[in-house]
Amino acid sequence: MRIAIAADHEGYPLKEELKRFLQELGHETHDLGTHSTESVDYPRFAEAVGLELTTGKADRGILVCGSGVGVTVAANKIPGIRCGMCHDYYSAHQSVEHDDANVIALGSRVVGTAVAKELVQAFLDARFSGLERHRRRLDQIQEMERRYCRALVGESAEKA
Repeated sequence: MRIAIAADHEGYPLKEELKRFLQELGHETHDLGTHSTESVDYPRFAEAVGLELTTGKADRGILVCGSGVGVTVAANKIPGIRCGMCHDYYSAHQSVEHDDANVIALGSRVVGTAVAKELVQAFLDARFSGLERHRRRLDQIQEMERRYCRALVGESAEKA
């Protein structure tokens, strides 16, 4: 599987551990930064992972910041991205099985390396159930994206 992975400065050490873990499992990793613990802004890394997925360059994404919250909020601004912040095993697999999540966000200050590896494994092993109720809900989310993206495009055109 092709995995896009990125982190801010707080998540950098855990990202490096997860990158090695993914490679040991035989996954192709796209490391989109950051590459040190020097302070950076997380939204650009969330966007980079989202774009890898929306352009078809990656199959799934992993984001890491201190809490997991910031990268989750940022990633979910990109149409087509369904990022779940997961700090327990159930959420990691259920986010894919029920919600077709394509990105997992982790908080490096919340989970340690061993738990993070378990969560990533559960996320990558999970598959969308395809059950009618899950498809129906996913369709509703996609319709919301279309509706609000059209509204924003129309609003931008009116301002121009």
